[in-house]
Amino acid sequence: MKRKGIPLNGWLALDKPAGMTSTQALGAARRILGAAKAGHGGTLDPLATGILPLAFGEATKTVAYVMDAAKRYRFTIKWGEQTSTDDREGQVIATSPVRPSPEHIKAALPSFVGRIMQTPPAYSAIKVDGERAYDLARAGEVVELAAREVEINEFTLIQLDDSDHATFEVACGKGTYVRSLARDLAVKLGTVGHLTALRRLKVGRFTEENAISLDSLTQKVQNTPAAQLLLPIETALDDIPALSLTEQEAQWLRLGRRISLLQFTGRERLLALPEPARHGHCPVVALYAGKTVALGEVVAGEFRAVRVLNQ
Repeated sequence: MKRKGIPLNGWLALDKPAGMTSTQALGAARRILGAAKAGHGGTLDPLATGILPLAFGEATKTVAYVMDAAKRYRFTIKWGEQTSTDDREGQVIATSPVRPSPEHIKAALPSFVGRIMQTPPAYSAIKVDGERAYDLARAGEVVELAAREVEINEFTLIQLDDSDHATFEVACGKGTYVRSLARDLAVKLGTVGHLTALRRLKVGRFTEENAISLDSLTQKVQNTPAAQLLLPIETALDDIPALSLTEQEAQWLRLGRRISLLQFTGRERLLALPEPARHGHCPVVALYAGKTVALGEVVAGEFRAVRVLNQ
């Protein structure tokens, strides 16, 4: 059965509004553009705003690479109240009169930078015995999730809004829960706390500078072809080592063949790749005329496609 809609290929950096799930935001953008196929690159909670990368058409084959990309958030913690969800949408389950000083906050932040162990919130999309943790928690079950390693690259106090609130920015890797970070920092400071505001500022190459709101998208699509409103598929792959192809090699990949890089011209391109990419330790994007032909890896001197794109 043929999918309805326009076969668009590319990415959209949506500035998601508060009060909308990521799936709802994706559906709204897809309807505005009239797109046939779409997916999103990383969930944002309903209370959160900011960068939600949306993939259309062949770009959906690159979603996993966006999920792995570095992210930056700005968020506000309210001290003195812990909630069931670790954000303002939950019920208050504990209180504390302690309010940390700027000096104590700044002294605590370095202990959260680097590779740290973090326990996800009970109200999260992680599966427990085949069920979403948030479904179990909403049903009244006690949810115990295992701690996991995450990477925090930066953690900065931006301002003290008042005695009860402080705003921070954090740069982090895949799988980091900002709600958990807020909860754990409060505990470290001898109090409790929860998230009251969250904005995602960046996901890989998707930033506030190339983002667009649903309202702006609605206006722009009236005068601009939908395809021209999308960012290239390659936007999601800028941080991945690239291998240039000849026209013949691009055709071979589309036919399911592997590309040998052990001949003279191929060897030069092989040696130009970073060492991890030469030995199959990281993905490689294969390009012809600036367009992605395939995503794959180099094994024993051959480029082997994992995903072939048709654009």
